[in-house]
Amino acid sequence: MSVFETLQWRGLVNQVTHEDLGARLAQERFTLYCGFDPTADSLHIGHLLPVLVLRHFQLHGHRPIALVGGATGLIGDPSGKTGERQLLSREQVAANVEGQRQQLARLLDFEGANGAVMANNANWLGQWSLLDFLRDIGKHFSVNVMLSRDSVQQRLGGQGQGMSYTEFSYSLLQSCDYLHLHDAEGCKLQIGGSDQWGNIVAGMDLVRRLREGAETFGMTVPLVLKADGGKFGKTESGAVWLDPRRTSPYKFYQFWINTADADVVKFLKYFTFLEQDAIAALADAAETAPEKREAQRALAREVTRLIHGEEELERAEKASQALFGGGLGGLDAATLADVFSEAPSSELPRAALNASRPLVEVLADCGVVKSKGEARRLIQNGGLYLNNERVDSDSLQLTEAALAPGGVAIIRKGKKQYHLLKFTEN
Repeated sequence: MSVFETLQWRGLVNQVTHEDLGARLAQERFTLYCGFDPTADSLHIGHLLPVLVLRHFQLHGHRPIALVGGATGLIGDPSGKTGERQLLSREQVAANVEGQRQQLARLLDFEGANGAVMANNANWLGQWSLLDFLRDIGKHFSVNVMLSRDSVQQRLGGQGQGMSYTEFSYSLLQSCDYLHLHDAEGCKLQIGGSDQWGNIVAGMDLVRRLREGAETFGMTVPLVLKADGGKFGKTESGAVWLDPRRTSPYKFYQFWINTADADVVKFLKYFTFLEQDAIAALADAAETAPEKREAQRALAREVTRLIHGEEELERAEKASQALFGGGLGGLDAATLADVFSEAPSSELPRAALNASRPLVEVLADCGVVKSKGEARRLIQNGGLYLNNERVDSDSLQLTEAALAPGGVAIIRKGKKQYHLLKFTEN
């Protein structure tokens, strides 16, 4: 299939400015771009879809430009926002640009004839004087048209909080990006989320006005929603980030494992590069044997491998197995803390490890079991585990040697009832 047919099959085409864009893409090699505003030092999985669309284009021979908004990030895109963004300092924006640049560099190929280009709009927007910008750019924008855009109307309506001139001018700056990349790189296609339609069209209009005869195109990808209408990429602890310091590979993997049955086939098309036959087989498995969650495991494997690599994927899978009684060998303290972060816990003085106390006594004192008798019965019935190893003797003592990485003892009753014993110096 052509790139456009591929994107259509995957459900990744929302709107196009030209009905013949698919045919043109099949005949010509395009340079295209997508912009990312550095509101944080990491992209989150809400940004992932347009990045993967850029990668699809590249795999079909087109040349992508990943634009990080070092200048527009100082202003803030009002699209989809009901209130004014808090302005970031120049130092924070610069740090965020670098963080996102490193992530984008891992997702696109920067070598070869159609090697990707990394750009920062601070390099050209920062050169404009206010007077030149107003004279050369501002005169080509109608305030009436700008006021009619959804992103502006939402803010000026009864539900909004108004809009500053700073954010009102954002679309002019983004339009300058298209103009610059058209001139410098021969770029003639901009892609973005569906909330970027107005900004994309404004950029095309500016190129048309200032570069007579120039032909440019626009395409949007859908904003990702879950089947229940909830926001995609949000958990109780916040956004799911690509940076492992913000969202660990284990929690990243678990996010995809927990995908609802109603969403999993759509997400396999969106977020993986699996072929049609493979996705069709997984769709069949999801329908005929949803309890096996084969589609969810495939989704989690593919996306975690893409973002964090094979080694972190293996560690995340092993950590996931640990939650269901698998061995703890090879897991570090941070990963174990992630795996059992929601388990109840008790704290004991570290001196208790040298007191030669039987495990059954410690568990009774901490309230993990109601009594030493209950602990002994659990052992007799094969239902008590220390660090996922079955406890066979009620005389087993809790010592330093029995601790898991991070200096904790992981107690399990039955199949899934976990409790952590943590040891403090005092």
